[in-house]
Amino acid sequence: MRVVRAIQVTRPGGPEVLELVELERPVATPGHVVVRVEAAGVNYIDTYQRSGVYPMDLPFVPGKEGAGQIVEVGEGVEDFVEGEGVAWAFTQGSYAEYIRVPVTDLYRVPEDVELDMAAATLLQGLTAHYLVTSSHPVMPGETVLVHAAAGGVGLLLTQLAVARGATVIGTVGSEQKERIAMQAGVSHVLRYDLMDDVAHDLPAAVRAIAPEGVEAVYDGVGRTTFDASLASLKRRGAMVLFGAASGPVEPVDPQRLNSAGSVVLSRPTLADFTADAEEREWRASDIFHGILLGDLSVRIDHGYSLDEAAEAHRALESRRTSGKLLLHP
Repeated sequence: MRVVRAIQVTRPGGPEVLELVELERPVATPGHVVVRVEAAGVNYIDTYQRSGVYPMDLPFVPGKEGAGQIVEVGEGVEDFVEGEGVAWAFTQGSYAEYIRVPVTDLYRVPEDVELDMAAATLLQGLTAHYLVTSSHPVMPGETVLVHAAAGGVGLLLTQLAVARGATVIGTVGSEQKERIAMQAGVSHVLRYDLMDDVAHDLPAAVRAIAPEGVEAVYDGVGRTTFDASLASLKRRGAMVLFGAASGPVEPVDPQRLNSAGSVVLSRPTLADFTADAEEREWRASDIFHGILLGDLSVRIDHGYSLDEAAEAHRALESRRTSGKLLLHP
C-alpha cells in the first residue's frame, strides 16, 4: 500500500487537533484526477471546520483549496492530462501530499502563473470576485466599506472594487496592515485597534468620510463588526456578510434592517456563485488574467510545511497575518 502524509482531524478543537498522519494514497476514479499537491491554501473555513463551528464527519483531512500537478487521470477524463498544472477551490482534503479532485472542480492554471500563486489566489479571488460583481455589484462612484482590508480576501476585494471605480474605506488592526491596505488601493484606513468602542466609533468615523453612509459593507469578520457595519450603511445600502472571523453573528431581528434605512442583508457563500461551469470559468479567467496583466497583486504572507499546520491556523486566527497563508506538503 502506498501511503502519503496528510493532516487529519479526529475531534473538534483548537489548532492542536491537527495531527500529521500517514494515509493510503488516493487513486484516480472515473471523472477524477489525482494531483500531487504543491501548495494548499489556509482559509478561515478550515478553522471553522476544525473547531466544530461547521460540523464535519470525523475523521477528515482539512483544506478545500490548492494547486499542483496531475499525476493520474481517471476514466472518462478528456480535458486534462498528466503533468498539467491545476488548481481547485472546493475539494476537501487539500492538507496532504496527494489529493483526488473531480474534474468539475479543476481549474487549469496558465503556464505563466506559478502554482503557489494559483493556490494563494483561487478561493479568495473567486470570493472577492463574486462579492463585487454579484452580491453587491460595485458601481463607479460608490463608496464601500471593506473589513479586514489587509487580509487575503480584503486585499483582492479592494483591488477589484477600485478597478470598478469605487472608493474603498478599509478597516485594519495595526499600523503595518494600514500600510498594506493603502498599497492595495484603500483610500481611507480606519484602525479599529485604536477605537474604544467599535460599535460606536467605527460608524462615526465612516460618516465623517461619507456623511450619508456607504453603499455597501463587505464584512467577513462577523460578531465584533456586525453592529458597526449596519450603522455605517446609507439608506437602502447593502450589508454583505460573508464570514465570521470573530465568531458567528447572533440572530438578527429583521426590523433592524428597517430601522437602519431599509437596508438589505445577505449571507452569501461561494458555492452558490460557482455552481455553473460557465460562471466558474468567467470568474477564474478574470482572476488569472488580472494576475498575468499585473492588475491584481496577490500577497503571500507566509508558507508553512505540512507539519506546521497548527502554527498556520494559530497565525490566521490571531489575525496577525496580512495576505495568504500556504502549506507546502
